[in-house]
Parts: sequence; C-alpha cells; structure tokens
Amino acid sequence: MWHVYIIECSDETLYTGITTDVDRRIEEHNTSLKGAKYTKGRGPVKLIYSCKIGDRAAASKEEYRIKQLSRKEKLAHVRG
Repeated sequence: MWHVYIIECSDETLYTGITTDVDRRIEEHNTSLKGAKYTKGRGPVKLIYSCKIGDRAAASKEEYRIKQLSRKEKLAHVRG
C-alpha cells in the first residue's frame, strides 16, 4: 500500500511525497541521509497529512496534483 503525505518543516514550508511506510519516511526526513534534499536543514519535520493510495502510479499522480496546489490550497486540503 502506498501513501501520499505532506510534512511541515520547521520553517513552516510544506513538502509532499509518497512512500510505503510513512513512519519510516518521516524518521528519514528527520535523522537520515535518505531524507529529501529539500528537507535537509529544515528539520525537524512533522506529518500533517497522509492518505492511503492503492498503487505507486496512483500515488505519484496524487503527489503531482497536490504539488501543483498553492500553500493555501494544500492547507485547505489537509483540513479536509
């Protein structure tokens, strides 16, 4: 099962990604060299949104869709 997630960095910027293990990925963003280049130096990050998606292709499409949104639209999406 794939997940689309949004994290908020310590500088209040938002990062969107996909993973099969949200907890592991958040840990990587916070402590590991495997974290995204964008989140390095912006930690700690906190998870603000996660949604299960069936397969990688669908998750990638949803990630792309979310990345096209403005910050205001992303926060409205998170709030539901």
